[in-house]
Amino acid sequence: MRWVSLVILAGACSVAMAQAAAGQEGKRMHIETTFEVLVHAPYAETADLFSPEGERAWAGDHWDPQFLYPFPAKDKQGAVFTISHGAVHAVWVVAQHDLEARHFQYVYFIPELLVTTIDVRFQSLDSKTTLVTVTYARTAVSLDGDEHVRSMSESDQTAGKEWQEAIDQYLKSREPAPAR
Repeated sequence: MRWVSLVILAGACSVAMAQAAAGQEGKRMHIETTFEVLVHAPYAETADLFSPEGERAWAGDHWDPQFLYPFPAKDKQGAVFTISHGAVHAVWVVAQHDLEARHFQYVYFIPELLVTTIDVRFQSLDSKTTLVTVTYARTAVSLDGDEHVRSMSESDQTAGKEWQEAIDQYLKSREPAPAR
């Protein structure tokens, strides 16, 4: 009888462990990160810097959106484009491009790895300064995606500083040279 009880107990434990593992298997990593960038430019100019085409000015050679819609390329709600980083290809959608509401939102996915939502909000501090708040929400869609989400979210922690430096450098490069 004891042996039967132990077998039943062991079986119950195995079922419970299998259910717990299955629950963990279905649960994917999700991380949200928010940072701010202070842009020394009016809102209209700043907004352009955070659009797919406008970002080309400061984001570096790795930022090369290839528009699928519309064509020719135009920053607008509903636009679809791709970005490639080596063997990784992401498909992006401009989910929100509301200049009046000062709100942009992008969604991109990397098949079999992750989905990312990027929420961008603008606040004019004065006529020449705009505060930009950026929130990344990354969700893995696979076990491999969990590690990508973790790694990309770690990079998001320093993105604000990197974006700040790149945008400042770009804006300074456009300033006229001092008169002699």
